[in-house]
This record gives sequence, C-alpha cells and structure tokens, in this order.
Amino acid sequence: MSEFSHTPGVSYEPLRRILSNERIKNIQERIKVRHNEEPISWDTVAIGSSDLDDSNWVPSLLIAIDGDYSVSKIETGFPGSEIGYVTVSSVIILIDKIRQLEKQEFIDPREFRKTESASSLDSVFVGCNAVLDGEVSAESSLRRTLYEEFSSQRISDGGETLLATYEEMLRIRIASSEKTRLPKCPHDTCDADLKLDFGEYQCDHCNGKLYSTDALRLHELMNPSGTSGEMFGQIKEALKKLRLIHILRTLEQREDGYRLFRELAFFIEGSLTVFSAPSWLAKSFRVELARINAEAKKQASCQLLILGIERSGNFVNHFAELDTKKDGASGNFPSHSVFLPTNKYICKNIVLNDDPQFIYLKDTAFGRKFLYKTKHGLRVVASVASFNEYQSNVETAFPEQFPRLKDCLNLLDELVSTRYGNSAMPLASAHSEAAIPLNLGKPIFDNISKEIRERS
Repeated sequence: MSEFSHTPGVSYEPLRRILSNERIKNIQERIKVRHNEEPISWDTVAIGSSDLDDSNWVPSLLIAIDGDYSVSKIETGFPGSEIGYVTVSSVIILIDKIRQLEKQEFIDPREFRKTESASSLDSVFVGCNAVLDGEVSAESSLRRTLYEEFSSQRISDGGETLLATYEEMLRIRIASSEKTRLPKCPHDTCDADLKLDFGEYQCDHCNGKLYSTDALRLHELMNPSGTSGEMFGQIKEALKKLRLIHILRTLEQREDGYRLFRELAFFIEGSLTVFSAPSWLAKSFRVELARINAEAKKQASCQLLILGIERSGNFVNHFAELDTKKDGASGNFPSHSVFLPTNKYICKNIVLNDDPQFIYLKDTAFGRKFLYKTKHGLRVVASVASFNEYQSNVETAFPEQFPRLKDCLNLLDELVSTRYGNSAMPLASAHSEAAIPLNLGKPIFDNISKEIRERS
C-alpha cells in the first residue's frame, strides 16, 4: 500500500506536492551550511580573567532594569479591541549590605528585604479598535497616550521627566550632521515628511496635531486588524533603554551624582541595542553616554559601568555550542575566561552575512558583546556600553575596547549563579518586580474591561 494511502477524511496531496516539488529541493540545496572547520583551541584564543589588569573596585550599589508587557482583549463592541499593559522596573540593590549579611550564619529575611528598593513605570496603551475620547482612531489614541505617559513619568521629585530625557535624545538627532530619512506625517490625509519638534505642535501641511514622541514611530507598528503584541514589545524595549538614560541624567543632576557613579554598576536585561521603528535612539544614546562618561571622568575620575545580559538568542546558543565537546559534554570553553568577538567572527559564525561592507549592529547598538565563562563555569553573554569610536569599532576586539572589562568579569563572577539561568542576581530582582503574573494580570484586565463596558 502507498504511504499516501487514502484515509477517510485525510488528504495527503499537499504532503506529496511538497516532497516532490523541485523548487523546494532546489532551495534546500542552495542554502548555505556552516561546515565545521578545524576545532578552535579556546584555551589559547580566550583571554583569561587573570591576564587582564587587576582591579580592586567593589561597587556598593547596583541598579538593574527590566520590563514586561501583557495584552488583553477588552469589550468595546468592536472586534479585536485590546489594550497593552507595559511595566518597566528599576531596582536599587545595596550589594555592600548583602555582602555583610552573607557573612552571618543566619540571614534575617527582614534585613535582606531592606537591601532592595524597587521603582516601576506602569503604563496602559491602546491597541486595535481602542479609541480614546476626542481621538479619531486607535493610532492617534496611542500617539497621544505615549506623549502623556512620557510627560508624567519621572523617577525623582523635582527631577526631569522621561519626556525631557527623550527630547534630549531627539535634540541630538536633530543636531546630527548625518542626514536621515524622515518618516511621514502620521495623519492619513497628509503626504508630508514628519516635522521633528518638541512638545505638542502642528504639521505645517495638514495642521494636524503632532507630538515629539511621534518620532519614535511606534504607532506605525499597530496592527489595525489584529493583536499588536510586537508594538507593545517594542514600546517596552524603548522604555527600558530610555529609563537607563533617564536614571543616569537624574543622578547626574544631583549634587553628589558623579561621586555615586564611582559606587554604581548598571544592569539591563537584553542587549545594548535599539531595534525596529525607534532604532535611531541608539545613536543618540552613544552621544549622551559619551558625554556623561566624560563628565564622570572629569568630576570623579571614574567611568560608567553598564552591562546588558542576554538570556536567549543566537549568541547564547552559539556560546553553548562552543562549550560543547564532541562527546556532548560541556567544558570545551575554559572557565574564568572571556572571548571578545569581532565583526568578522560574528558574520562568519553567528549572524551569517558575506557582504564585506556589512557591520553587525552598526546603527542599532550602543555597546559591545562578549562571551564570558565565570570562575564557577557558568556561561554569560553580555554587552558593555561603549563611549567612543575606538571602543565601538567592531573590526577589532582588544580588551581596551571594552570599558572596565576586568570589573565587568569580577561582577559577573560574584552575581551569576545557576539559580538565575543565563542571568544575574540584580536582573532576577528587576524581572520579579516587572513581571506581570498571568493569574493576577487577567483579573486586572477583566476589571478594566468591565469598567469600560459599564461606562458605555
């Protein structure tokens, strides 16, 4: 009997067509496959932590940033109506206090809880078919909500708002000599380019209301006929990265701000990149971080230490492969060692691109990636913020191009454990603060939906 025998109610014709399709066979044969070359001796290629210039720096404070989002359907009488709940948390950890407590035979949980202080930015944004009073569409409603949220958020009484931080990034973009293509005006009836400006203003061509936050182009990611999970995810990522700059600028404005930078290390979940519609922020971040770092060196003889930690993705998978021996056991990559990949290595082994002019993350990154295996044998894919063109030049990968590399590795040795899974203790705390528990999030959204329904 044929393998495509006639089973009642089941048609195997699509499978037969796929298996016999010459075009599918042809594309399979044309796809490039990375062939294993001579095995690399990582004991000689990786840099031992002990080979780097020694450092006695020990931070007393850690600040970690993470975010989460959840999407829920709401009842408005229109199909597919939804809202997104986005939260971004920052946790201050008194790491010096934790070190003292760890010396005790028994740690009082009440005392341990005092070592962390959390702050969260919680926002609700509209999605498909959710239109605010006074607005004409879900997209215009989202644009207005973004601007209002940025205007109302600040981490310090008397400090600048998140909007002021963002508009400084926009000011850097406008002042840049590099000409970038402008998006279109967000109003459907207007074909003019978006005029970049600050606050609320009007389009010169259609007189429609514009906001400075329109330059983020996050409204362009809205799905008009379905869920906008990608949009809410990108809003979360943009807010996370802006929160980092917002905290730095707020601390800088304190009388003892630069002294605090000597005691601080910053952690952020994920890579030091900005993708999708607001990717232009990455270049502004590079300029702003360079400015703040230069002032920190001048005022307090210190440099910033900003680490991004990736928990998943191509680099995490690649590092796991590097560390796997032929017999399947781990341990191929030496512990207490770091690998600093160049653009050539990345394009050849991780993110395949044969274009000799291609530079990985050229326009979207504000830091450099490195692979580190801690002294306890745990793998970490991390990024450290860059502050000048030499450090950002991925054609080479010298330790000097990775600011405070020894301090980074010492911190990871202290803070990474099997408990956190490809992450570090500060980010675990930030994630716990930012995470929206599904069993709690549903009643929250049910209540919101109920209030909307009763109001109509």
